[in-house]
Formats: sequence, C-alpha cells, structure tokens
Amino acid sequence: MEHDFAVTLDVGSSLANHTGSWRTFRPEYVHRLPPCNDACPAGEDIQGWLSFAEGGEYEAAWRALTRNNPLPAVMGRVCYHPCETACNRAQIDSAVGINSVERFLGDMAIAKGWRFTPPAQKSGKKVLVVGAGPAGLSAAFHLALFGHESTIHEAGPAPGGMMRFGIPKYRLPRDILDAEVARLKDLGVTIEYDSKVSDLQATVRDGGFDAAFLAVGAHIARRAYIPAGEAARVLDAVQVLRSMEGEDKPLLGRRVVVYGGGNTAIDVARTAKRLGAEEAIIVYRRTREKMPAHDFELEEALEEGVMMKWLSTIKNVEAGAITVEKMKLDDKGFPQPTGEFETLEADSVVLALGQDVDLSLLQGIPGLEIKDGVVQVGPDMMTGAPGIFAGGDMAPSERTVTVAIGHGKQAARNIDAWLRGEAFAPPPRHELASFDKLNAWYYGEAPKTVRPMLEIARRSSTFEEVVQGLDESNALYEARRCLSCGNCFECDNCYGVCPDNAVIKLGPNKGFQFNYDFCKGCGVCATECPCGAIAMAPEEI
Repeated sequence: MEHDFAVTLDVGSSLANHTGSWRTFRPEYVHRLPPCNDACPAGEDIQGWLSFAEGGEYEAAWRALTRNNPLPAVMGRVCYHPCETACNRAQIDSAVGINSVERFLGDMAIAKGWRFTPPAQKSGKKVLVVGAGPAGLSAAFHLALFGHESTIHEAGPAPGGMMRFGIPKYRLPRDILDAEVARLKDLGVTIEYDSKVSDLQATVRDGGFDAAFLAVGAHIARRAYIPAGEAARVLDAVQVLRSMEGEDKPLLGRRVVVYGGGNTAIDVARTAKRLGAEEAIIVYRRTREKMPAHDFELEEALEEGVMMKWLSTIKNVEAGAITVEKMKLDDKGFPQPTGEFETLEADSVVLALGQDVDLSLLQGIPGLEIKDGVVQVGPDMMTGAPGIFAGGDMAPSERTVTVAIGHGKQAARNIDAWLRGEAFAPPPRHELASFDKLNAWYYGEAPKTVRPMLEIARRSSTFEEVVQGLDESNALYEARRCLSCGNCFECDNCYGVCPDNAVIKLGPNKGFQFNYDFCKGCGVCATECPCGAIAMAPEEI
C-alpha cells in the first residue's frame, strides 16, 4: 500500500538522533530545605526522622532525631513547635503534628531503654560546662559524642535548670526529665551538683579544662517598684515555681494575683489554682493580642478557671487588697494610664516580669563583653575570651528550651573544631521548599490528630500531666501526613508522566535519574512533582 508521506527516521533511531538536543531547559533532581527543618531552633532534620517514623522504623527515627536533640521526650512536651507554624501542610488542611510524634518517639525510647552509642575513641580533651539546663545538657551530649570529657557544674541540687525549676510538673513530669538526663550520664557526661562556679578562671585552671561553655539560666527575677504595705505578701514567680520542687509548697492564699503577661505568669496562675486558690487573676497592662504568652497556654488556663484583667497595672499592694489602674493603648500600641482605679482582693501578689542571668562568675575575664545583661558571642558561640563559649539564656537570643538545645549543639561543634585548631564550617543551606514549589493537588486532606487532654476537673486539683501523648496508630498516621517538601519520596510521578521515557528508576530508596539523550526539557515532570524535588535549569550552551 502506498502512502502520501514518507517516514524519514528508522525505527529505534531516536537515541541515535539525540532528541534531547532540542531542549533549552533541563530537569534536575534537587534537595530543597523543608520549612520545618528551617524553622527548628534546635536544627533537627525533622523531615528525615519523620520519614523513618512513617515507615514504622521508630528506633531509627529516634536515633535520627537525637543526632541533633538529646531530649525528645522533654521537647515533645515543652517546645512551642515553630516547625509546625512553618509547615506547608497548614495551607492544605493543618500542620503536621511534629511535636506530638517527637514526644511519642521520646517516650518509646524511655520505655524500651534505648541508649546512645559512645564514641570509639576519646580525644583526651576536657570541657567545663556551667549549668545543667537545656543548653548545658545539649552541649555536654554533643561534646561526649565527639570524644571529649564533658563535666557539668550545676549550682542546684538536680539537673534541668529552668526545665525543672521553671516549668510546672503538669507540663513536664519529672520522671521524664530524669530519664533523659540519666541516658546522658550513661553516655559519659558527668554532672556535679551543688557546685556553683563563682570564679570561672579558677575553675578552668584548677580542673585542667581545655575549654568552657557557659550555660547559666535566667534564674533572677526582675523586680518593679510597686508601693506595698508592711503586711503585703509580694512574691516573685521564679521563687514560687522553684519552691514547688521542695517539700514546703508556697502559701499563696485563696485569692492570688499574678502580674505579667508571659508564659511564666500563666504557669504561676495555673499552679496557684492547683494549690487550692479559689481565685487566680492575671493582671496584664495590654490586650490579649499583645500578650507574649502562647495562645494555647492561655486557653488551657482559662479552661481551668484562671481569670484575666486586661489593660490594667498594679499601683500599690496592701494586706488583702491591691489597687489597679486601668490603661489604654495609644496609637503605637503602648499602654497609657487613664486615672481610673479599682480595688481587687488579694492574699498574695506574684510578680512575673521576666528573669535575668547571674553574671558574677565572669568578673575579671579579659576580652569578655557583657551588653544588656547577656554575654556577647560571635557566630561560633565563642566570647571575646579565647576558649570560653556561651549560649542559652546567657547569649543574645529568644529564651526558649528549643533555642537553648540548638545553642548547645552549635557551641559543641565549634568547641570541637577549636580544640583541634580548626574552624567549624556549617554545610551550605539548600533553597527553601516553599509551598509554591509543591503540587498540592496530589495530597488529599487528612485532618491533624488532636492530642488528648486530661479532664478539667482533675487538671485544676492535681499536678497530673495535662496534655497526653499519641498512641502508635495515631503517631504513625500523623507522621504519614508529612508532604516530604523539597525531597523525593519516590512516588513515580515523574516516571509516569514523562512523554519521552527519559526517567530512569534506580531502585527502592535510590531515586531516579534523567536520560538527557531522550529528555526534550518539556518540564512536565517538574510541574507534576508533588514535593518540588525537580527544578528546571537553563541548558548550558
């Protein structure tokens, strides 16, 4: 049969003709930085350990997690999870419950007795860590993994710093904290209690230490001048929360007023209710929108009967009563007095106005600079004094447990490099896997698992843990909600949609590669990649 057109290419000759030479852009597999990882102050590879968890490989997930954070059961309770605020999934339905999965893994590790693996070799170097709070514990952990001998000097009688003496038991049970600290001791970390460092230079010299990391927490309560009668009972929040660790609980009375707007103020008010106060009122000089405390903590407090007195400031305190002045916000959002006063009954007033760090141990150290109540450090976490590093509450930063954990890791890496006469060079950061890089159409809706809560009746009368953990089925489901932003999870989309069969499968967990002899650069693979793991790059001419 004759045809009115001619076939100009032999069958099977497309490879010989290199059809890929037609393109002006080429697809490339890339690794983008997931927004959860980017937002984590502790520098966790969240997407990495979630990928193990979603496959049911829980111990592998825990080990991947603890490469950056040695206290996952603690952090799964007290971290304010900025990773979830950044999570791309929130633009589809709701953020992945990263923090709840972290807690699940941390609790499983305690239950199953998982331990860290000591380093094969010791360096022979000794590092002093001042303070057994989150920054100090994190630094000591990472230093021990590097093979250095790390010794923590802790002024208090127990480890944890503000995690123990500033966070109530209903948020962080002490057996959880103790279990994770015990694991660090098993790794070789030494903690000396009731060992306050008053002269840093002398301690370093007498102990034969090669470097020091300063991680003293902010334990000194800030005061405000408030006229008070002789019989008035005025306490500070740090004093109240710290005394909860002793045998003698603070006597606050039936009507307790807390002055402040941070998370510590809420913690004290909720503690007062649990100690039997009929009324616990937080007096704050601004509005709810301006309150620095986290909204979910305020909601929990309101559920427990804590009351709020917005736009108010305390003018004076007498025995059994306080006088507050109503405030109003000016155009810039600052509170201004109105001249209107009100009297509230109060058996005690607790001031929660922030905390400062005791820096007396640093006196006389050459080169060390203190500004605005904190120690100045460089990008390597080292102070102006060679070999002396600082982090956590002592350094300029946001004061959270997560930030402190990250500071400890960062300092340990730089201390290790300094001890070897080198400089630590962090790896380059990948491009952010923002939501616009994803193809969200491929992801179905899967609502977030809400963590169960202790019933309100028991919450206000006991110190039982309020927020409960997930079971295995819920944790597995939550881990599988991860979109794997910016990193291939081998869904086979690129392989299936390529019109030129230019995608080569390399096998399970090995990914794909492009055959550029066939690829015409149409970009369908990049457009249809769910997680944004393919980028189109200009073809080199």
